[in-house]
Amino acid sequence: MPDELLQALEAVLIVSAEPVSPEQLAEVIGADIVDIRAALDYLRAEYAGADGKRPRGFVLREVAAGWRIYSSPEQAETVSHFVLGSQVARLSQPALETLAIIAYRQPATRAEISAIRGVNVDSVVRTLLGHGLISEVGHSPSGAVEYGTTSEFLERAGLESLEELPPLAPFLPGEDMLEDLAEQVGEL
Repeated sequence: MPDELLQALEAVLIVSAEPVSPEQLAEVIGADIVDIRAALDYLRAEYAGADGKRPRGFVLREVAAGWRIYSSPEQAETVSHFVLGSQVARLSQPALETLAIIAYRQPATRAEISAIRGVNVDSVVRTLLGHGLISEVGHSPSGAVEYGTTSEFLERAGLESLEELPPLAPFLPGEDMLEDLAEQVGEL
């Protein structure tokens, strides 16, 4: 693998605030896309400690249709202490539930999310918007704002696309349980 190509990739990736697509890298560096992809795979393996080399404190990951350098998951606690001190910023349970609804049902309106959760979600939606995890993606036929997840969500979740979300089926009740519930509701 040519050192010049590897160095150019590292230089661009280290300063990038967002994942960079192979196409963007090829254009900026002036290299063939096939060579770029091979070099990215090479760097990812090298940083992970391939061929008996020392694993690095950082990794190269493909997320949100691009590549980005991250701190190593094994160093998460150390990095957390450095960046946040003893405070760990996390989303609340209502925010996580709302984010999951939007991720799986998008586009979704506040009314739809509220109907599923059974509570008002206005403040939670504002929080998720503020964190850049969701954005306005359009309007429903009734004119209500529809929300969807962002590339920031994909990046933080370590996903390249929404298709990588785990299936909901294992967490849903089976058909026999649904029939029992329907009977119980009918008896009320």
